Amino acid sequence: MRVFYKIFLLLMLFLPVEVWAEFVDGMVDVPLMDGMKQIHSANISFGNDESRFDEAYMTYGKISFDKVCDFYKNTLPQLGWKFLSHDSTAVHFERDMEVLDIVLEKNKPTLVRITLKSKD
Repeated sequence: MRVFYKIFLLLMLFLPVEVWAEFVDGMVDVPLMDGMKQIHSANISFGNDESRFDEAYMTYGKISFDKVCDFYKNTLPQLGWKFLSHDSTAVHFERDMEVLDIVLEKNKPTLVRITLKSKD
């Protein structure tokens, strides 16, 4: 058992800092960018064994949407997400049978919608 703990601690030393981030409520595999605040009253979540739909809103007072996109483009691939595309108001990822969309809803303060859903 001691060997397990030593290996575990050794692995933790080499994981990127982003992996230790807080995660979006309802999306245990989507980190919450440091400094962002989740608007818990706006969460939507439903699904069953075959499909899933989760939506959350985050706000950040003084950060550009490009910085938000950069964070997720650097962090999500470490969690198995594949980057698909990025434009001025959205960034898109996929993993297995799910898609993840991060969309700019409003500037100043930055309001971001994250939607995680099963592929059609």
